[in-house]
Amino acid sequence: MIYVTGVGPGSQAYLTRRATDAISGADILIGGQRHLNEFADLHVETKVIDADVSGLMRWIAERLDRRIVILASGDPMYFGIGKRICDTFAPEQVQIIPGISSVQYLCAKVGMDMNDIYLTSSHNRSPDFDWLLGHERIGMVTDKNIGPKEIAAEIIQRRQNRRLIIGENLSMRNERITIVNADQVMGDYDMNVVLIDKKGSEVS
Repeated sequence: MIYVTGVGPGSQAYLTRRATDAISGADILIGGQRHLNEFADLHVETKVIDADVSGLMRWIAERLDRRIVILASGDPMYFGIGKRICDTFAPEQVQIIPGISSVQYLCAKVGMDMNDIYLTSSHNRSPDFDWLLGHERIGMVTDKNIGPKEIAAEIIQRRQNRRLIIGENLSMRNERITIVNADQVMGDYDMNVVLIDKKGSEVS
């Protein structure tokens, strides 16, 4: 059986009880090295997720007689590995355990409701900013190619009045949340998620 388990934004404090139970009962733990390091005390077989996702699917298929737990950042079905697993394996072979997404966490931290936010990601994709910035509010999980600076440049190019709420290393000790207008975005940001909002909107 495959358990695709959302581990939340980072800190174990945001793991659900269901996720904790699944992880503690794993025969094999699969995830990014950062996530595996969080559970190094379990002393179970581990496998690091790398760029060869097709190879990983084949590797998992050969071990379906064991209890496999895949650690997914945030929520597995929010631009995570959950979709690939569900597309590859039969429904009776998979259980999805939802987690707290980074966008959900950031909205909670700044007191922004999630009603009508368009959710997207720049991972392995090139967003259509003409279409995207037609939305009033956007939540975007970023990557090293398209992050706060690139988003801000697209906003400025279109002469829009927007602000960015940038959450770095969410839920971790070095968490930082920055609220700036698009023309104030500068420098590099650690692992982050961005809320794009109309300038002047209220955040508590």
